[in-house]
Amino acid sequence: MDRLIHTALSGMRASMDSQRVIASNMANANTLGFRAEMLDQRAVTIKGQPNEARAMQTASVRGANMVAGEIVDTGRNLDIAIETDALMAVQAVDGTEAYTRRGDLSISATGLLVNGEGRPVLGENGPITIPPVGIPGIAPDGTITIADPAAPDQPPAEVGRIKLATWEGSPVSKGLDGLFRVEGGGILPGDEAATVKVGALEQSNVKTTEVLVDMIDAQRLFAMRSKLISTAREIDESGAQLMRLG
Repeated sequence: MDRLIHTALSGMRASMDSQRVIASNMANANTLGFRAEMLDQRAVTIKGQPNEARAMQTASVRGANMVAGEIVDTGRNLDIAIETDALMAVQAVDGTEAYTRRGDLSISATGLLVNGEGRPVLGENGPITIPPVGIPGIAPDGTITIADPAAPDQPPAEVGRIKLATWEGSPVSKGLDGLFRVEGGGILPGDEAATVKVGALEQSNVKTTEVLVDMIDAQRLFAMRSKLISTAREIDESGAQLMRLG
């Protein structure tokens, strides 16, 4: 009897983990550049007699869905949407280099180029600083320029280039802050072929209809596993009554 209870209980825990991931994806359905988290569920058998008949289910986030989201035009000169599979380098709270697809950029009070989460955007020499005078612009390759309105005949001055990194072939993981990092530390190499679309933003790749269906399935599965424990209790009580009759 304990085999049934053990399997059902571990399955309920996995269902709870699944619902947490689904809830996180649903909450970020409107977050710019968000990548939906993917859950891995599998059965793990306890080796060795007589326990090999007992199995538990484990669930963990194994990565993110890297399919690009919809690109929406905004017309704002500091909004960018990465047109390739590259990631934009930003500075995390702990000062390390991390990566994101969120491209709603702005200039902070201190002159730093930051995205919508307030993360400083990194270039080849660290965080990119924008001079207080001039009109900023972004080229398709991520180069930041400043045009002097007092000298319209002069070409814009280059102040930095956004680091666009390639993650293919490198082990990256997504943190609780929504940023990607190289597993075990380190940084990703730059992608010289990466391009951005200026005046546009990439939306979340979460599909709300699919997430709603997944949530309903997870709730039903949790209820089914709860019913198994109730059934095991009824069977155990019936067996105890038969023993008392004997």
